[in-house]
Amino acid sequence: MSGLLVVRELVSRDLPGLLSLYGDLHAEDAEVDAARAREVWGEILADRKQIYLGGFVDEQLIAACNASIAPNLTRGCRPFAVIENVVTAATHRRRGYGAVVMRELIERCWARNCYKVMLMSAAARNAAHEFYEALGFDRTSKQAFVIKR
Repeated sequence: MSGLLVVRELVSRDLPGLLSLYGDLHAEDAEVDAARAREVWGEILADRKQIYLGGFVDEQLIAACNASIAPNLTRGCRPFAVIENVVTAATHRRRGYGAVVMRELIERCWARNCYKVMLMSAAARNAAHEFYEALGFDRTSKQAFVIKR
């Protein structure tokens, strides 16, 4: 890694940087209404079952990911976590930043007593799959099914 990475939970003031970073994740997404984005961001920040982490270099957000913690009545009533929106700025990829942020997110899920942490990735994203496997994720233990609207 070049540059000192600081990992922390995202806060209200990080919304513009996060939305900009999401442009590297889903460039095809339509522009989000700023007022609506602030409203949803407020809901996210108020929800204790959401963990949003960011990696910062020189106070610039360059990597982010989030997990939703789901209460559960099986597995001894232990919750599980679903990771989403894993992204590193295109200009900072392949330097280890994303792995550091992801490891911290996973540790926070374990600290909340989750019995499993899972994520989904687009089927054709082979480089991402290798990244997730290097972090310890097993692509063969579960099968994902998706329905979209």
